[in-house]
This record gives sequence, structure tokens and C-alpha cells, in this order.
Amino acid sequence: MADELLKKTAVEVGELIRTKQVSPVDVTRSLLDHAHALNDTVNAYVSFRDDAAMAEAEKAEKEIAAGEHRGPLHGVPMALKDNLYVAGEVTTMSSKIHGDFVSKDDASVVTKLRDAGIVLTGKLNMHEYAWGIDNNSPHFGPVHNPWNVDKVPGGSSGGSGAAVASDMTFISLGTDTAGSIRIPSSACGLAGLKPTHGRVAKFGCYPLAWSLDHIGPMAKTVEDAAVMLQAIAGFDHRDPTSVDVPVGDYRAALGGDPKGLVIGVEEDYYFRDVDSDVERLVRARIDDLVSRGATVKKVSIPALKYSEWTELATSLSEASAIHHRDLETRAEDFGADIRFLFYLGELFSSVDYLQAQQARRQIKREFSAALADVDVLIAPTLPVMAPDIGSAVADLNGNPVDLVDNFIRFTGPSNLTGLPAMTVPGGLNNGLPVGVQIVGKAFDEATVLKVGRFIEESDPMQGQRAPVGA
Repeated sequence: MADELLKKTAVEVGELIRTKQVSPVDVTRSLLDHAHALNDTVNAYVSFRDDAAMAEAEKAEKEIAAGEHRGPLHGVPMALKDNLYVAGEVTTMSSKIHGDFVSKDDASVVTKLRDAGIVLTGKLNMHEYAWGIDNNSPHFGPVHNPWNVDKVPGGSSGGSGAAVASDMTFISLGTDTAGSIRIPSSACGLAGLKPTHGRVAKFGCYPLAWSLDHIGPMAKTVEDAAVMLQAIAGFDHRDPTSVDVPVGDYRAALGGDPKGLVIGVEEDYYFRDVDSDVERLVRARIDDLVSRGATVKKVSIPALKYSEWTELATSLSEASAIHHRDLETRAEDFGADIRFLFYLGELFSSVDYLQAQQARRQIKREFSAALADVDVLIAPTLPVMAPDIGSAVADLNGNPVDLVDNFIRFTGPSNLTGLPAMTVPGGLNNGLPVGVQIVGKAFDEATVLKVGRFIEESDPMQGQRAPVGA
């Protein structure tokens, strides 16, 4: 019974808790037992909150018994990426430098999760300071992909992706600066949503690059992602990038059918140099939507050719500014990979940075023009499959290519523009998940989620689950 319970979605287990068919105490105990048992294999958690979690579960049970139900996530246990602050508890950023850092405040999203009645089970592994995509941590060890433990889970939110895919948490949050929600969600077979920049407040999230950072859900289903976005969205004056706009009812927006949907396809960038099996699966999902009444319109975004340089010039410059003092005084305490990148970031001049922002504005203008005539853009999330842990290259139709460059190539543009972007599973290739990316208009997460649900309804995964945790 416990195994079957843990396979359920956050919404499903929340409903069982609401109707008192299961107790949040029993659910939390089962999840913690499962997570502890699997952690040596997956290495998703860096710390557990067993006693605190059980106390929160008992509180949720008493509130629900008293008729004080807070919503669909009340009593649902979940773990958090370890760059989101929990007041009075250690948040490491998967680093040596912040290995004993304790915040006095909860992050904005943690406050909102507490208001929703979530039970926090622990903190999840990540790439050091969120600046990397393979989640091979020199301080906490590599996270293993539950679909194949020899493969990377994607990053930087790899612990979140692996934990959800292996039922070590019902749902989680990731942070995304160049794709760090969508990359591991794609590699681990999840629904992962990067909301519009400013939709979810980032107070209490350790920054990587101020103008590119986002927080969003990583979930088993689109419905779970919609419910989580509902819980965490909203303005917070403590985050200068937070935008005070109405929060929609994202779960209620799901439904309908694809008839009349207009899909934009940008061939020159998003379908160039793509693994042939990835392309086949993504185009199959588009064809399925067309068979159900959608139409396809080709769009052109020429400025995308500048996006990789623009993303790196922006993210590396901002990240190096954040870590400049530690780079001067204790560089040896950084992992070798990110130490190199932070040094590289200090080589960009102010002219380079400002030119990157000019290119960024052009990219944003062209995306806005392209989206004016379509509802969403659809593309591959990743152009290549997840490689073995420790590899710096990926395979692209028989040719070795740089892993970092290719993992962020299709996700980075949505960080530059701030537009909402989601990945959903599009099928399996040699036993590993392939993600389909949906990009929408600013603050129109409802449409992005709806299209994600349309793809999900076609059951591209054919009911298959990650072998580890199944």
C-alpha cells in the first residue's frame, strides 16, 4: 500500500488526505522511509527534517480534523532545493563556503508553502551555487538519474528532478537561470515550469544571476505543476524583480481540447543540430496536436543566433559579481568547474555586458513579434540525451559535443526574455525521457500549462516510470 501511495501525484495524495482516507502523518512517514532507503542510490537529499516533518504532519492532521483545510497541498510532504532558505536551518547551496549558512528568514516561496500546509521533508542536492547542469557535486557527490543511475539527472536542480522521479518527494521546486528547472525535468521525465520572470518572488533564494533567475515547480504531472504555481505565485516587495500582477487559477485553466490552438515552430534555431530521435518524438507530439485540431505556423526569430553568447555574457558577469569577494579570498573552496566559470565571468568587460543587454532586447522584441501570431512556441527542451555522470560531452547523432553548451542551448533564451516556458515528457529514447518545451506569452502561464496538459493527455510515456523508485 505504501509503495502505491508514493507513486501518486501531489494532487491525488492531497485529496486522499483531505477526505481522511490517509493521514498526513502516515504519508510523511512512508515517504521519509522510502527516501532514506533510496538515498544511497540516488543521492537526491543532502539533509532530512524527520522530526520537524513529522511535527508538521501532525499539525496538518489536527487542522484538517478540525475542518481547517488549507487547499490541495495541505499535509502533502515535499522536499526543497537547497538554495531556498528555511528559517533557522542550514541552507548549503551545495557548497563548502556556505556549508553552515543559516538564514533568519524563510524564502518567500517557503512562507507560501507553509501557508498552503505543505510538510517539508528535507533539502535536495543541486549543482554548486546552481551554476552547472550535470549535478556532479564535489562536496555532496553526484545525483543519479532514476531512469539510469549511470546518467546525469540534469541540473542545477538535479536533486529535485531525481527525487520527484523516484517518489522521494511528491513534488518539488527548482530554480532556473539558463534552464535549471527544465533541464532536469526533461532528463527525469517530469513536468517542469519556469514561470514568467517576476511571477514568483525570489526573496530568500540564493542568487546565481539576478536578472535571469526564476523559481518554479517540478512535478509528476501538469496538474501538480499548476497547483504548485498557484501556491507560490504572487508579489513580494522584498524581491526587487517581483511583479505585482494578478495570480490566475491555473488548475481551473486546464481542460478543453487543442482545437483552434496555433503552435509556433521556429525551425532555424530550435530544430537545428538536434538528436534525430529527440526531433522525431517532439515532432510526433506536434503532429498529435494537429490531428486534434491545432494548426502550425512557422515563425522566425533571427536574433536567436546571438542568444548563447548573450546568455553566457549575462549570467557569468552577474554570477562573478555575486561571488567576487570569495573568489578573491577563498577560491580553492569552490569546485573546480564553477571556479573556472567565475574566473571566466570576470573577463567580460562592461562593454561586453552592455552589448549583451542590447542583444537581449532584440531577442525579446523578436519573441514578442513571433508570439503575437501564435498561442505558444513548441520545441525540444534538450537537443541531446543525458550522458554518463562525469562526461563533459554529449552525443549528437554520433558526434561528441560540449555538454553545457548543448544542455542550455534551447532553454537559455526563455531566461533572457523572461517568458514562461515548460517542459513535459514527450516519450522515451533508449529508456531515457525526452522533453517537449512550450514557450508562452508573458504572464500567460495558463496557456502554457494547458498545452502541456494536451501533450500529457496523449500518454507519450505509455505509463512507464523510472526504474529506481518504481
